Amino acid sequence: MNVTRRTKWQYPVIAVIAAGAAGFGLVHTTSTAPASSAASAKKKPGATDAIKSDPPPELFTDAQVADIAKQQAAQKHTVDALFAKWKATHGSTRDDKAFTTWAAAQVPTPPSKAKRTAELHQVQQLAKTRTAAGKKAATWLETHGKSDIWKLYGHDQRELLPKEQGAVNKDELKTSLKLAKAVTEKVAARDRQPAPYVLDPSLRPEKHITAGQKGPYSYPSRHAAKAATAVTLLSGWAPHRAADYTAMSAQIVYSRLYMAGHVSSDITAGTLVGDLVGDYYQNAAAPAAGK
Repeated sequence: MNVTRRTKWQYPVIAVIAAGAAGFGLVHTTSTAPASSAASAKKKPGATDAIKSDPPPELFTDAQVADIAKQQAAQKHTVDALFAKWKATHGSTRDDKAFTTWAAAQVPTPPSKAKRTAELHQVQQLAKTRTAAGKKAATWLETHGKSDIWKLYGHDQRELLPKEQGAVNKDELKTSLKLAKAVTEKVAARDRQPAPYVLDPSLRPEKHITAGQKGPYSYPSRHAAKAATAVTLLSGWAPHRAADYTAMSAQIVYSRLYMAGHVSSDITAGTLVGDLVGDYYQNAAAPAAGK
């Protein structure tokens, strides 16, 4: 029997930490911090604390995210061919500035106006199916999907590594996410494709879009780029966990369609960026690993 499965199994580390937080009274606490800790209270919480204080709700089903997951996976073949060109010229040398320019140039121009309009219609139809539970899931994924989730997964991996190697992986994940952001921002500024909720403010009335507003721009998706980057690196470090990371990535990007932050071409372009960045970091790290 084919039973539709909810995705609690897809983020075991996050679920365990959230459960532990609840057990120790760390979820939704309202106690006042001592005056001596006022300065530290202003500091942005780390990924672990952020998810402890905002544990995950039930997320989307496998069936709901299946189509966008396939679209993400399809980018890999294209990326492998593209990255081979970079590697042929640069080998394993890191040159982030040159790579940012090169990677941005590999992102195809946005779809035609007609195709993007068709994608907008798909998002409008999806919006009609929203539920309270779906909105809750999408909001959580949007909030924590840029960095927190991936940093938490990285933290989990480091628990089983020597301290020195763990520090290297932590820095690599952090800097790779920043590079993915830089590439997407460069492309977004070039192509200036308004987000779906800018084109149709009724999709997200809480955003308070003004008449004639152009941005924010949604091509390519930053969430998708960071997710693809993280999946590549985390899967390389822990291949047996790759399915978990891939599944979470699909959850995150689906949430962006669900809440009209992006259309599907934004997601695939962002995935292409992230796969490129992931390959770039893996390639640069390979010679050092072989020493």
